[in-house]
Amino acid sequence: MLVGLVPAAFAQAEGLGGQESLVSMVTGAGLVVQFVLYVLILFSVFSWGIIFYKLRQIRVARRQSARFTEIFWDTKNLTAIHTASQEFKLSPVAQVFRAGYQELVRLTRTKRQTTPGEGGVDSTELGGIENVERAMKRATNQEITRLERALTFLATTASATPFIGLFGTVWGIMTAFRGLSVTTVLEHSGGCAGIAEALIATATGLVAAIPAVVAYNHFARQIRVLSAEMENFSSEFLNIAERHFLK
Repeated sequence: MLVGLVPAAFAQAEGLGGQESLVSMVTGAGLVVQFVLYVLILFSVFSWGIIFYKLRQIRVARRQSARFTEIFWDTKNLTAIHTASQEFKLSPVAQVFRAGYQELVRLTRTKRQTTPGEGGVDSTELGGIENVERAMKRATNQEITRLERALTFLATTASATPFIGLFGTVWGIMTAFRGLSVTTVLEHSGGCAGIAEALIATATGLVAAIPAVVAYNHFARQIRVLSAEMENFSSEFLNIAERHFLK
């Protein structure tokens, strides 16, 4: 009689498996596995929101920086460049220029107002280029911090979600094996379905982690490129300031 039950049991399990959808497998999982799945879904949703936001932010930053750099080299007047830079509020290079320009204006005004006999000019000149350099370096760090904002969540998602999914799978498999203690074939097929439901947690963890790690590496590289552009621009601006304004 047991031999006759085996084909019938597996035929029933196969029929159920063919009709069972992903949603029904999720809803049929245990409470702990369902909680893990909901946590992973939240991680994935927030990660995709950050990905779309950072794509737009970095694309606009690169486009505006390229446009501002063209204006900078085509325009000879720093005041006109400063006025034009106000239109590029999302450009890291433009913000670095504004910091350096404002410090340069402050130093040149101090230099004009100080009489040579007081010795103030020498002290201003000694610290002039260093002051401009520090102002531009501070602006560079601020822009890098702004560009890197929310990348930590992507890194956390990439590293944590596979382990969260693995925890859900292990817990689900433990629950399924507990159910396999009953010896009937039909209950064995139900335990196999429980294992399949538990494995969804690992798959969901990977679905959340893979886009996050790819996006994090992409954005980190783009930020390094923008950082190099800001450093190169700072060097060029400091050379111009030292030759023409802080001689």
